[in-house]
Amino acid sequence: MELIGKTNIDFIGMRKVSFIISSIISIIGLFGMIQMGRGAANMGIDFSGGTAVQLKFTQPVGIDKAREALAKHGLKEASLQDIKESNKLLIKVGKTTLATGKVADTIEDAFKKEFAGNQFVVESSTEIGPSVGDKLRKDTLTAIIISLIGIIIYIAWRFDFKFGVGATIATIHDVLAMFAVFYLLNKEINLLFITAVLTIAGYSLTDTVVVFDRIRENLHKNLKETMHNVFNKSINEVLSRTIVTSLTAFLAAISLLLFGGEVIHDFAFALVIGIAVATYSSVFVASPIVSLWEERGIKAKA
Repeated sequence: MELIGKTNIDFIGMRKVSFIISSIISIIGLFGMIQMGRGAANMGIDFSGGTAVQLKFTQPVGIDKAREALAKHGLKEASLQDIKESNKLLIKVGKTTLATGKVADTIEDAFKKEFAGNQFVVESSTEIGPSVGDKLRKDTLTAIIISLIGIIIYIAWRFDFKFGVGATIATIHDVLAMFAVFYLLNKEINLLFITAVLTIAGYSLTDTVVVFDRIRENLHKNLKETMHNVFNKSINEVLSRTIVTSLTAFLAAISLLLFGGEVIHDFAFALVIGIAVATYSSVFVASPIVSLWEERGIKAKA
């Protein structure tokens, strides 16, 4: 299946512009990741510690009245999310002076007293201590670093060290881009987001390997061609395949975003951003880096 015919786009010739754009995105993402490591970003209770309780009411609940009810019982800093279609309310409370295990009970008591005529059931209740959240945050950053090291080893073994570096930089770029978007939009960084990040890291690698495979094949076929031409030809040859693959994955992620419900909304949003960025990086980041390295190596030998 081909969405587009034969193309002859000078992707490598655009590398200066793409490097500038990618550098800006990466710097913002790196800052967001540093803030996450410090616990200064919009961290979910997975990483910061706290309590999350989801209640289902028989009648709709005004979010302002719910906030007032919690404030009366000493939970002024609670974050509330109204799921109107199903009369559900998600309450998140960060670190408090209340003992672990008491926050959920306090939330239930508050609504029983203040909304006596509106019965509810507790659909879920989660409590994470600060020390556990801190460990999860550190372990998450470690997992991301280990996965990136694994990528460079795999690509270096399958192709060449230069290709491994290019693939790793592209994957790091994609990870940082997702952190940049979530940090700028002040979206919650939680375990679901990290799951999306690692998913996109794998997707980005797969997309990049397809391009690299064609580049390696053409390097053996066209020994007299310049590196610039070989890389451009290879990217153009797999462009249709790249677009079809990315579009298929993108449609699936959009479906999750639109119809998946509130719980996985941010996860689906991260996937949508990640797929778009991963497609861009395999063409405009990974390949141009290897091309530039190869060209400089040839000049040095000359």
